[in-house]
Amino acid sequence: MTALTANVIADNAVTIVDGLAFGVLLFVIALGLSLVFGVMDVLNLAHGAIYLVGAYIAVALIGGGTTLTLVAFVGAIIAAAVIGGLGGWGLSAMVRPVAGRGHLDQALLTLGIALVVADLISMQFGNEVQTIPAPTGLDGSATIFGQSYPVYRLVVIVVGGLLAVGALYVIERTRVGSLVRASVVDPEMVSALGVDTKKLVAGVFAAGAALAAAGGVIGGPILSAYPGLDNHVLLLGLVVVVIGGLGSVSGALVGALLIGQIETLGVSLLPSHASFLVFGAMGLVLLLRPQGLLGQKEAPA
Repeated sequence: MTALTANVIADNAVTIVDGLAFGVLLFVIALGLSLVFGVMDVLNLAHGAIYLVGAYIAVALIGGGTTLTLVAFVGAIIAAAVIGGLGGWGLSAMVRPVAGRGHLDQALLTLGIALVVADLISMQFGNEVQTIPAPTGLDGSATIFGQSYPVYRLVVIVVGGLLAVGALYVIERTRVGSLVRASVVDPEMVSALGVDTKKLVAGVFAAGAALAAAGGVIGGPILSAYPGLDNHVLLLGLVVVVIGGLGSVSGALVGALLIGQIETLGVSLLPSHASFLVFGAMGLVLLLRPQGLLGQKEAPA
């Protein structure tokens, strides 16, 4: 094996690790979007704006470009999750009147909210790209495949993996998770059993928004923060949901990891066609399995 071939293999291996980090970040973002769409049948186009709020919470805390301590960074994640959860709870109340009126009304309402939030952020922070440094202690580099690689991204992979395990446990092994899964399949039956579905869906909405806002802080050192990022994140989140299947936690994980690899490898190997590869993958999945990779087929009427 020549030195050139070894370098090419090492470069691609690092890109694959990069895709894994981006994939677990997409999972954090898309999980809430998938459950809200699956449980409430609400197309929430404000989900990307909630992510952007989390990113700019980190921007507000770093102020003049200072690096946060690890404790302060974790505090920023918690603060973003709380603010996002409260925002999600309020958003669920706002969309409830249009929940049964079709996806067009839902899309228009949540898109309007997203535009207002994005404009308010631009007024406060401007339109420049805001870089967010990794917290102290995680801002160094490690050597993988003979190349230097940011420690922070490796930590994101670990944290995302733990979150995936935790989410799967809650959804698959707990009573709350059983109610959520049942609401995806048959919300009328869950309501007939005496469960307050309004509180259930509001809780799912709040949890999804909390994850999105926390993801904004976590993803800050990777994606930075800038106007328009919310649209990019929302678009990728919707692709993940479509590929994985509505309301499926494991589907969201598989879809996010798949899109993470396609996005990073596409940018590295075919930069001018990267977006086409992402949507091509979605189109292929829809062609072969319309309900998504791990989604359930709708019962015949």
